[in-house]
Amino acid sequence: MEWSEQKVSFYIRRLLLARMRILVRNGFYGLLLMHMDFALDTDCKTAATDGQKIYFSPDFLDRLRDTELDFVLMHEVLHAALCHVWRRGSRNPDTFNIACDIVVNSNLLLAANMNRNAITLHDYGESMHLTPDGQEGYQYTAEQVYAMLPHASSTANACERSDSAAACDLADGEEADSAASDYFPGRAHHKRRSSPSSSSPSWDNHSYWHPQEDDSSLQDVWTKRILDACETIRQQDPTMQRGLLPQFAQRVYEAYRNPQVDWRKLLQEFIQEETVDYSFMPPDRRFDESPFFLPDYNDKDETVKDILFMIDTSGSVSDAMISVAYSEIQSAIEQWSGKLRGWLGFFEAEVIPPRPFSEIAELRRIRPNGGGGTDFHAVFAYVRQHMQDPPPVCIVLLTDGLAPFPKESLAMGIPVLWLLQNKTVTPPWGRIIRLPDATAF
Repeated sequence: MEWSEQKVSFYIRRLLLARMRILVRNGFYGLLLMHMDFALDTDCKTAATDGQKIYFSPDFLDRLRDTELDFVLMHEVLHAALCHVWRRGSRNPDTFNIACDIVVNSNLLLAANMNRNAITLHDYGESMHLTPDGQEGYQYTAEQVYAMLPHASSTANACERSDSAAACDLADGEEADSAASDYFPGRAHHKRRSSPSSSSPSWDNHSYWHPQEDDSSLQDVWTKRILDACETIRQQDPTMQRGLLPQFAQRVYEAYRNPQVDWRKLLQEFIQEETVDYSFMPPDRRFDESPFFLPDYNDKDETVKDILFMIDTSGSVSDAMISVAYSEIQSAIEQWSGKLRGWLGFFEAEVIPPRPFSEIAELRRIRPNGGGGTDFHAVFAYVRQHMQDPPPVCIVLLTDGLAPFPKESLAMGIPVLWLLQNKTVTPPWGRIIRLPDATAF
């Protein structure tokens, strides 16, 4: 379909004005939108994002009021910022879409001081924001909400079309209303203001998502954009008393900028002292009066070698949790001033073979993989089969702990440190340090 130059200019101007409004009224989301391109696409039918662009059907755009357009733009950019576009994996697509929308809409509702009009479209009613147990979605990750939802395709498809506070754009009919109300409390109190036909699409089009592609670099880009936006907002509100930064963004920011572990103290027991032939730092004090600058012999260099870091990348672990894990390992390297050597690997039901690292640049090149179930046994089986010459001096497991724990004997005497992003699970052996739950995503 072709549009006149005048009509295209009108759409462009309207989208740019909407972005400017958001930048003034919701600065954090406006800053994120500065990284997004806009596109017109009649195949889209409504609105969508692929993580790089936000697509609009011209007809849908024409039907949106300015306040509704602002909500749609913030909704789509938050899907990108929270990396929902790439995180589905092998999960049921319809159900995962619902989970992501609940999390996004609830975060936007919170930013609007719980004014439900802020997440309501006149053609579709109030957008979903409650979990099946009636709680606000902003308290959870998309994966956590997904676990609460029924995964049967028929139910998921029905839920996807519901318009209640906790369900999607459901088709008209008593049977459909009844089915949704079994899982989403309060549906009967949120009827559609106008009723499109049952063949009308849900307004948020997720068909542009590409979860099977390797977009890990783009996920890193969005994490950095969140952190940069947080830095900008904090410059405007250093005390963070004005509420300019969304709650989820604060948690991401704090998790990244404030590592929880004093790694130098923790790894002190694994110090390996290496004697070097000589060093100019400090010089030999016996020759202070000499015109020659001579080295001191037999200096000792403290290093920590052969630490195995394993990050849990199972389906219950969000990108935010993995980001915290990266942050902690980076902190360990920084605290040891480059004198920390080891391997970084990932695991779920199986182990992704660990790769060596000795500096932050190398760490960043090691990409996470996973998405299945957790099996701690796999880590120790891998060490026994592949890492015995020499074995690690310590195994650090960064996990949410949501799996059966193995017997201590499987560690073969190697000290194990559990870094848990979970306040309720306690391993029966090994050293335990709890990190704050990274539930921002």
